[in-house]
Amino acid sequence: MDERLPDPELFRQGGFRLASRLFAEGDVRVTAPQVEWLRGFAQAEDPLADAVVAWMYAQPAGEGRKLFERALAEGIGALESPSAELVAFFRDVEATPYWVDNARLERGARAITRTGLLGLFPLADMSLMGGYLASRATKALVATGEIEFMATKRLVETATWWIDVTTPGTLKHGKKGYASALRVRLVHAHVRKAMNGRDDWDYAAWDRPINQVQTTGTLLLFSLVFVFGTQLLGVRYSDRERADILHLWRYVGWLMGVDEELLPADEEDAWRMLWLLAATEFIPDDDSKRLAKALLKTHGGVGEGRGAVGKVLSHVSVRVHSSISRLVLGKANADFLELPNDPVAQLAILAVAGVNFASETFRPFIPGATALQERIGRAGRRTYVKRLGRIFSPDTTYAQHMRAA
Repeated sequence: MDERLPDPELFRQGGFRLASRLFAEGDVRVTAPQVEWLRGFAQAEDPLADAVVAWMYAQPAGEGRKLFERALAEGIGALESPSAELVAFFRDVEATPYWVDNARLERGARAITRTGLLGLFPLADMSLMGGYLASRATKALVATGEIEFMATKRLVETATWWIDVTTPGTLKHGKKGYASALRVRLVHAHVRKAMNGRDDWDYAAWDRPINQVQTTGTLLLFSLVFVFGTQLLGVRYSDRERADILHLWRYVGWLMGVDEELLPADEEDAWRMLWLLAATEFIPDDDSKRLAKALLKTHGGVGEGRGAVGKVLSHVSVRVHSSISRLVLGKANADFLELPNDPVAQLAILAVAGVNFASETFRPFIPGATALQERIGRAGRRTYVKRLGRIFSPDTTYAQHMRAA
């Protein structure tokens, strides 16, 4: 008997339930056997990347990372007598899956680029904030201390990485997005090694560190939740554009070591997987509150050093970002995370979304409007990266995470 489980808390409130009904055919609620199947992946990590990191630590300091970077830029064939670990890793990632369609990757990247800086709001307020509800996944973040005590820099690095992998043409072998995806995969392996070496890691309560379930959740927050979030803010996509965006992230997920069984093939698959994750992973705790507070503090930092005007900017920034999070996550989740509740700011967000929706409705019918919006979005993203790069100097090579290797 195929009995569907009740709606998880994340879907009983907020906008996810309505969105799943609008964009997914049929009943995407999950069954107990499906939950059991998914939970099995909570004990799975990334053997190829983990083997490379173990090999790196056996080399002289810095040597392993230097060889990895050369293989990343020139291919594994450029190395003389490479280690078995590097060969296995790069032979795997260089064998592009049969389902990857380069034209779809390009179209998906252009659709994302078109959102410009507006696309960064769902990244912070829905993807990152929503991810903090998954308390098991936050344990590695809290243990490293980087998200809580270096929240601003890490937010900038995440945004820079996101722009790298979603810029048209950058997922080709050797290009910036391709390299960024594989570097972050190695960072995850470094963090796993560190967490697995701790005496206080609670495997029974927290599962394996940065396991396959958690990386799948991150993938969906950056893909499906991004699409939903930008639509909530008034952006309009064609059916093909939504499908192409998810196709792009399917490939990014594959590069980052997500098991192919867990990679959604289409939008309905993605909604089913998000429902599974909501049912099993989105269980917030006190660490969720701490991380949410750190992220809000980052948003409030926009007015630092600007006197009275800066205080107003900080107040508005926190209220705007919190309101976007509330509209998606719902009252109970937002209250648990202790996000400010400002009805005026929420109404303002909805009003702006309405204006965006109206302009987006006419855009496809105006010759050249979509291409122009893509150019504006691309320029805005480039300016954002350059400006924040001068202020925060984000480490896009992630050398600080691989210092010992």
